[in-house]
Amino acid sequence: MVRILIIEDERQVREVLKQILEKAGYEVETAEDGRMGVQQFRKCPAELVITDILMPNKNGLETIEELIGLNPELPIIAISGGGPGEKAQFALDVAKMCGAIRVLAKPFSRKEILETVTDLLKPKN
Repeated sequence: MVRILIIEDERQVREVLKQILEKAGYEVETAEDGRMGVQQFRKCPAELVITDILMPNKNGLETIEELIGLNPELPIIAISGGGPGEKAQFALDVAKMCGAIRVLAKPFSRKEILETVTDLLKPKN
């Protein structure tokens, strides 16, 4: 079973994502900030990580860079509500520069997250 790690400080968002992905057949672990997420990844690596950008203790950009340092091939989806308009887009653009493969602005749909996860986990030819 494919293992996904969700790193998100908002409990409700974290739980909804977990439910969506578990219902789709994935094994899901969660962490409430970047520091805890990296610790969890070191103990039991995931095949894909979904991380928020704006979090306490270690923000998503630092988290992405550290995870890429541990596994350069790791597919990472960065998510952010990041504030209004241009600020949110800027945070997502920076996340891509740090190593996120995909970025999604909150709120996103169940369909969007599932399609993104499925696409990133497809075997590469």
